[in-house]
Amino acid sequence: MDDDRKKRNIESIQKAVVATVATHPAGINLLLIGGFRYRLLDASVRVSDDIDYHWSGDLEKKQGELVALFTRVLIPEVKRRFGYSGRATPAHGPDADSPIVRVVNLLFWKDDVTNSRIEMPVDVTRILCADPPEVQTVDGIVYATVSKGDIIESKVIAVLNRMYLRHRDLIDVFLFQNTFLPDSNERLRVKIQELNITLAAVTKRIEYLSANEAYHVEAINDVIDNQFDAASAMQLKEVDGGKKVFDVAMATIKRYLPVDMGGGE
Repeated sequence: MDDDRKKRNIESIQKAVVATVATHPAGINLLLIGGFRYRLLDASVRVSDDIDYHWSGDLEKKQGELVALFTRVLIPEVKRRFGYSGRATPAHGPDADSPIVRVVNLLFWKDDVTNSRIEMPVDVTRILCADPPEVQTVDGIVYATVSKGDIIESKVIAVLNRMYLRHRDLIDVFLFQNTFLPDSNERLRVKIQELNITLAAVTKRIEYLSANEAYHVEAINDVIDNQFDAASAMQLKEVDGGKKVFDVAMATIKRYLPVDMGGGE
């Protein structure tokens, strides 16, 4: 199977996943977040390898409910519509037993087609939200999500607080910098304090990013090459690609950090 066709199939199956969640009781108050949320609801030029949800309740219980829902409804639907066999299983092991995330592993394949295997993690996690949930509609389906302010602020917190930086977070800050709120500095102060992220930790992460700029620019360029729509990737490359994204994202993060954490204008 050629890569372009596989990418189209992945996105079609992702849409089936989130539609299934949005239209069944297990998905009530399960809020779509992350890169695929941006792709589906805000026409982001970046595709996403996984699907993320915010859940304020018991993460392990919700993980089990999703495994059951996907097994009963999604897997047969994907087989009928796209010809892929599949299975849904809860992720286990040290990397999957975090107190703040539970993962459902979705696996799809075509028995008679080489290079058809698709792995699609569905992460159920918890982010800090200052605003009530919202809904948006796509093709007649109602999707529950978090506010644009909460999701972009969660990207800043991810850059500052993830054990292992994911460069897609810097890219999303670049792409959706216009969604910060006038009071995002204060909102971020409250969230950072609630998470017990220290000034020293924030300073160390900002210094690490700045000191290793060349590495981060290269990593961002790799995401642009592999996760961006072709025309948008070409546009970015005309203006230094990863370097442009890195510079704008870093300046934006510093602008919206609380003043006493090295932010502000």
